[in-house]
Amino acid sequence: MTAVIPSKDPATRYRIEPTVLQALKSPRLLTREVLAGLVVALALIPEAIAFSIIAGVDPRVGLFSSFVMAVTIAFVGGRPAMITAATGAIALVVAPLAREYGVDYLIAAVLLGGLLQIVLAVLGVAKLMRFIPRSVMVGFVNALAILIFMSQVPQLVDVPWLVYPMVVVGLVIIVLLPRVTKVIPAPLVSIVLVTVAAVAFAWNVPTVGDQGELPESLPELLIPNVPLTFDMLAIIAPFALGIALVGLIESLLTAKLVDDITDTHSHKTREAWGQGVANIMSGAFGGMGGCAMIGQTMINVKVSGARTRISTFLAGVFLLILVVALGDIVAIIPMAALVAVMIMVSVGTFDWHSIRPSTLKRMPWSETSVMLVTVIVTVWTHNLAIGVALGVVTAMVLFARRVAHFTNVTRTVTEDTAHYAVEGELFFASSNDLTTQFEYTADPDRVVIDMSRSHIWDASTVAALDAISTKYEQRGKHVLIEGMNEATQALHLRLSGNLGGGE
Repeated sequence: MTAVIPSKDPATRYRIEPTVLQALKSPRLLTREVLAGLVVALALIPEAIAFSIIAGVDPRVGLFSSFVMAVTIAFVGGRPAMITAATGAIALVVAPLAREYGVDYLIAAVLLGGLLQIVLAVLGVAKLMRFIPRSVMVGFVNALAILIFMSQVPQLVDVPWLVYPMVVVGLVIIVLLPRVTKVIPAPLVSIVLVTVAAVAFAWNVPTVGDQGELPESLPELLIPNVPLTFDMLAIIAPFALGIALVGLIESLLTAKLVDDITDTHSHKTREAWGQGVANIMSGAFGGMGGCAMIGQTMINVKVSGARTRISTFLAGVFLLILVVALGDIVAIIPMAALVAVMIMVSVGTFDWHSIRPSTLKRMPWSETSVMLVTVIVTVWTHNLAIGVALGVVTAMVLFARRVAHFTNVTRTVTEDTAHYAVEGELFFASSNDLTTQFEYTADPDRVVIDMSRSHIWDASTVAALDAISTKYEQRGKHVLIEGMNEATQALHLRLSGNLGGGE
């Protein structure tokens, strides 16, 4: 069975995306999905450990969270091949809670955050994605690329000199191998060869085992030991809301990014409540919660070529097997091998076209400004939600400022009538100075305002028209407003005279 998905390519109306059943029947597709899952699992280990340290919890908490969320989202998510696990964004949100109140409160916040995500999904929050401009999306992608690279910098500071040539060799393998063959993912080959060399020559370099203790048993269901009181709820609620919002923003933007890369369409509402279910499952097994991971998703989709839920599911399964059953082997993997993979992910994620001089020259300054605001704020705060939110607000302000000048008022005067033709979209920004464009004293006793080429969008404009009418009436002049379309007339009739306008 094959899923037929609408394509954005005008030359091809539909793109065929392989399903799980089709991948299981095809040795070539299945091999690709399995190897992609293995590469992602290897990349998840140091990230999960690092994020656990950021959150102030045991490394096992991040590792178990990544396993549970990856496996869960493979079944309930709306974007095939996207990787969900413990993330730095969520770690930053929950760190103060874990530090002050302990792991049990953190787990309770994760459970409540997952529930809030399901509620938001039911309320249709995924549909709000359409209001995120392309410039914010580009800024989001570029900021993530920068953050991914920055997260690798600590692994390159105060380390043995051998780390640097190892990273270079890893990068060379990842860049050159796909030109020879794509049967085996280049990142996996790079990790294996660099590890073999380090072990064979007994190089003393930082390894995965140095990042923290790996678990030796399977995760277990647990109930957080917290009092069921309003005081406890007041403590965890702000953090739960942060988990829900940050997780949804990062996950839905990542899903949109994968849609663009694969030229397919995903179910954003399902992804939203799937993230909620995954966080609830994570909390139920003592995890720290998480969301979609841009770096590992790019490894899975862009570098390894995975396209189905099999790779996501196996990433979680392999992660558990690697850290529990093969922990001793995983522990000897040099961090340099994984740093090389993540650097290539950073380079591949960044939208280099967006900063080319030719692109910047053609692009309106407002678009570039929105992108820069999103990048700078996200990198500065290490918080994707804040960066995206301020990017959207900046885009709205600049858009309102631009369209505010699109309204035009033309005045013509006959012997006994002043005729005003209003053109353009009228809302709070464009109608603010509408009252200043009329000649109240100089006009004759009869004034006609023609609205046939305009549209009223909000109460601010109705209030402005009321103020204009009041100014003329105070001078003993009659005002006739005509030509309104049906929607404009309905809004004007409903609000006019009931807004406290006038002088």
